[in-house]
Amino acid sequence: MPIKNAKELFVGMLSHLRHGTERSAAVYQELGELAQNSEIQEALAARAFVSQQTLVKLDEAFKLIGEKPVNVSGKLHDVFVEDFRRELAEIQAPEAKRLFVLAKANHLSHMRTAEYVTLVAAADVSGHHGVGVLLESCLGDHLAFVERTKRLIRHVIEAKVAARATR
Repeated sequence: MPIKNAKELFVGMLSHLRHGTERSAAVYQELGELAQNSEIQEALAARAFVSQQTLVKLDEAFKLIGEKPVNVSGKLHDVFVEDFRRELAEIQAPEAKRLFVLAKANHLSHMRTAEYVTLVAAADVSGHHGVGVLLESCLGDHLAFVERTKRLIRHVIEAKVAARATR
């Protein structure tokens, strides 16, 4: 679909973000189940819950600009999930699986965070300050998740190091 102006670009990017957020909730749920670790499952289930709340904020952003989401391609997301499943199936060690799941969750979150940063700036430049507030609150949720994921990664590595030390 050709983009004719900045508003169409903004609507397209916001639509892509909404679509990705919607699909990410399911991915976080799957990542948690595949991690085979209750701590990671709980964190990713909470992230899936927050993603649902984010969708409400994004829908409100569309209302504020008087637009509806447009259809977007989910190819990047599909490739991400396909590669994740294939690579995870090749990992046999439980600790390595946990670390891999957390790394992929972090990867997904960083992609989403980059979209928010861009859209917050675009909302401010276009004079949609209410939309900027909504997007920035979503960004805050994502940054909190990134920090939580870093702590979980550290915890998995520390547990592995402690296990080696007791051998």
